[in-house]
Amino acid sequence: MQHAQEDLQVRWLKLRIKLKERFGIKPDMNGVLLLIGVQELGQGPQEFSKEQKQDLMHIAICTILSASGYYLFSGHDDEGWPHFTQLMALPELHMIEQENFLKDHVLLYFSKMDF
Repeated sequence: MQHAQEDLQVRWLKLRIKLKERFGIKPDMNGVLLLIGVQELGQGPQEFSKEQKQDLMHIAICTILSASGYYLFSGHDDEGWPHFTQLMALPELHMIEQENFLKDHVLLYFSKMDF
């Protein structure tokens, strides 16, 4: 288990380094989720309010966890924002496990995007 944990952290660091090369910043988890949310919104970079940033991070979480069947994309609203339906309860995890669970899904998302 320790080896898999180490591998996850190495892959996570490599992703953050690639993102730094691409965007000039080495984002933490929230930054990565924000990037995914903006990508999934598909309206290009712009100024977002604090509330919109929280919505973008929610979009990112729904998007990355839909790969494991937790969420299903249910369409766009009038402003073009994606919406999701939760299909399964998320696993109850401790803080570190929760972060690793998200890291794993983020890495899967970027590998599917050929990044």
